Amino acid sequence: FETCKINISYWTLHGLWPDKGNKCNSSWHFNASQIEDLLPDMKKSWPDLIKPSSLEFWKYEWYKHGTCAAEAASLNSQHKYFSKALELYHKMDLNSILKKFDITPSEKYYSFSQIEGVIENFYGAKPKIQCAHPEKNADVQSLGQIEICFSPDFTLLDCEKQSPMESLSKGDVDNPLAVDRASGFSVCDRDVPVYYPPIWEVKGRAEVE
Repeated sequence: FETCKINISYWTLHGLWPDKGNKCNSSWHFNASQIEDLLPDMKKSWPDLIKPSSLEFWKYEWYKHGTCAAEAASLNSQHKYFSKALELYHKMDLNSILKKFDITPSEKYYSFSQIEGVIENFYGAKPKIQCAHPEKNADVQSLGQIEICFSPDFTLLDCEKQSPMESLSKGDVDNPLAVDRASGFSVCDRDVPVYYPPIWEVKGRAEVE
């Protein structure tokens, strides 16, 4: 694990990921000048927690996911791709929804169904919730990543019913217990309590693959 360089007390954006394919066009290089107007929002909503002043995280997201998403007309430029991700992030406003229903960082544990139920009932679509599992057969897991899924026209969709579409994150659909190597998270165990740690207890984040 790498140490986070900034303290953030809200959910940030990890990425907008097509359901199929990655690294689709290695010749389409990231160019920050094409998204210059988006950078202030990206630094706040889509930060690199390891290297805050670097462009590498966004460059990686474009290279691995954006070049594939760009096969859709609605995302066929760097500006369209990054601006759509930010638009969806703000539209979902996950921070406010969780707070509204008293799902907040604390010393107490939540059941998986509590967290999933709040999100599913509010949005009308089932999310994919990932946790950090400290050790095998542990009696608690830590909330790590929440994925919201969309159809190609960006209407909400149950993540378990994925078709060619976009997601605000992505894991291994064919193996629901697979570890997302970029984050170190895997799908939460429905029967194990979930810890939503206060920000001061979050020591680091796995380095992007």
